[in-house]
Amino acid sequence: MQNDNGNTLLAILTGAAIGAGIGILYAPDKGIETRHRIKRKVEDTSHEIAERVSHAKDELTKSANAQKDAFDRKLDEAISTMSYKADDIIDKLEQKLEELKAQNAQLHK
Repeated sequence: MQNDNGNTLLAILTGAAIGAGIGILYAPDKGIETRHRIKRKVEDTSHEIAERVSHAKDELTKSANAQKDAFDRKLDEAISTMSYKADDIIDKLEQKLEELKAQNAQLHK
């Protein structure tokens, strides 16, 4: 979803830049004024795109870090739960071993 928003934003900005460029080229100004206007528009658009890309990168980094933290918490919970279950299994196996030892001792008498 984040990628779709980024692509849409990039398409809108590109379309706006192209539209502004075409509008400037057809404006009834002197050539030097038109070139200066185009240069300013390119600089402004480049700066805006760089800001948007930086913002998108920051948001993606935040999202990735949040997902990693959530995964780490769930993994820790799963390991903790399994540890308790493993302790229960070991306890039951030890009880069974003691029972078998007692039965074995009875048989050797």
